[in-house]
Amino acid sequence: MPPVFAHGRLRLYLLKLLDEAPRHGYEVIRLLEERFQGLYAPSAGTVYPRLAKLETEGLVTHATEGGRKVYSITDAGRAELADRGGELADLELEIRDSVSELAAEIRADVSGAAGDLRRELRAAASASATQVEGESWTAAKEEFRKAKAEWKEQARRAKDESRRAREEAQQARRQAKEAQERAREEVQRIAGQLQEQFAKSGGVLGSLAGAWLGGSGSPTAPSDPSAPQAPSAPSAQAAAPDTDWARDVPPTGDPARDLDRLLDRFRDDIRDAARDRGIGEDQLAQARTHLAEAAARIATALGPQG
Repeated sequence: MPPVFAHGRLRLYLLKLLDEAPRHGYEVIRLLEERFQGLYAPSAGTVYPRLAKLETEGLVTHATEGGRKVYSITDAGRAELADRGGELADLELEIRDSVSELAAEIRADVSGAAGDLRRELRAAASASATQVEGESWTAAKEEFRKAKAEWKEQARRAKDESRRAREEAQQARRQAKEAQERAREEVQRIAGQLQEQFAKSGGVLGSLAGAWLGGSGSPTAPSDPSAPQAPSAPSAQAAAPDTDWARDVPPTGDPARDLDRLLDRFRDDIRDAARDRGIGEDQLAQARTHLAEAAARIATALGPQG
């Protein structure tokens, strides 16, 4: 295995491939071979045990389709990818460098093989010069010329491949650096807004989730005491917001990603409630109203656009 996959790097890259799309083991092997442009392909004995270990750790899961296991990444696997985002970017660059090094090794092997054959032909010619007729010697020279031309072409292709790999690696480094700068600025901006707005909003997400899961009432919001109140559905039962809602969702250190994960959890809870309790036209109308109110409150908490 190339050194680029030492110390758990292959495990990280397998998670990246499964994050792109669910795949079966043979497809993972083929993709790795493509990423190395045919210069390296892991064996089934390398890939499948690691997929099984990732599944044991709860980072991937599998389903059987057509007699084959198709592996998919889990939320825990995506969380590990997010935590190791910088390491993954470095790994991509190292793979490009590794391809360049492998191409250089092939070029050196071709050059060495050409030199060895040249010496062998000269030795053979010297030993049998007195016994070989002029026509046979000419044919041997022609064969050598063809072989030499072929080796030169292979060396040229290897050199071009190495050059392209270096250029791609340099471009990837520039893009990664620019992306990191943009992400850092965006995270700092969003983190400041969230810290300020969530402090003012009094926990909009917690109030919204607690109100919905406890009944069909809308989330707690400031209101005019003199305004008429809409009657509740007979089956609806108000409940206090659950202040511990989604506490089991671990923070990643990225406020924008944490907000996405909270919204995913909220969506899943709503779907579970609808599935377990049933939903009719009246409940759907109430849910639309509550969701519109919640969207407006959260948009206000996140601050003005721009």
